[in-house]
Amino acid sequence: MKAIVVDDHPLIQEAVSNVLRRLETNADIALAGDCERAFEIAGTGPEPDLVLLDLNLPGLSGIAALKVWRKRFPGVPVIVLSATADQQTVLAAIGAGAAGFIPKTSSNEVMQSAVRLVVAGGKYLPTEVLARSGPGDDAAWRPRQAAALSTGTLGLTARQLDVLRLIAKGASNKLICRELGLAERTVKAHVTSIFRALKVTSRTQAAIAASNLGVDVNSALPERRRGD
Repeated sequence: MKAIVVDDHPLIQEAVSNVLRRLETNADIALAGDCERAFEIAGTGPEPDLVLLDLNLPGLSGIAALKVWRKRFPGVPVIVLSATADQQTVLAAIGAGAAGFIPKTSSNEVMQSAVRLVVAGGKYLPTEVLARSGPGDDAAWRPRQAAALSTGTLGLTARQLDVLRLIAKGASNKLICRELGLAERTVKAHVTSIFRALKVTSRTQAAIAASNLGVDVNSALPERRRGD
């Protein structure tokens, strides 16, 4: 794995590097204190498998920096690392193409799980942050009586709840297929039913709704079984 850690604080660079090396001992980790240096590294040799990007950098920074990364290296997943983890910032980052958002206050275990998921092709959404309401919270798509809803009243099957848990963890349809042993067309049908039940139109919205409804995204999934 080739990764670039873009952060101007040496302690953060070291901490993130240690997390990555726990996942892969021989990981090729490059460090950069700003985006310009990181762009030089990314443009040399094979493209990186992953970029971990601080939003508060000298020079090009913030969501603008993330957008430039996505434009210049569209095939490289970018995980945002940020000390600012309010709902508006998280949603802006995900909307700008981030493959994940990790608050800097996260434990090493959370960071490892997030990186592992993104490298496997999924997205990591910090549902505990997204669930907070605030002045930047866009509630236009939410079910109007969300507080009174429960997963039981939504009419979701047990298997659809399994799919929802994985969506809330940022898993792609392909990852859900592998985790649950389902055909892709079956997963797509479940996702459509979940969106309809939650009255949402995107996976991010579904993840937020799942958190609001108290869906335990960390609960163990059942054994794989075909045909449901």
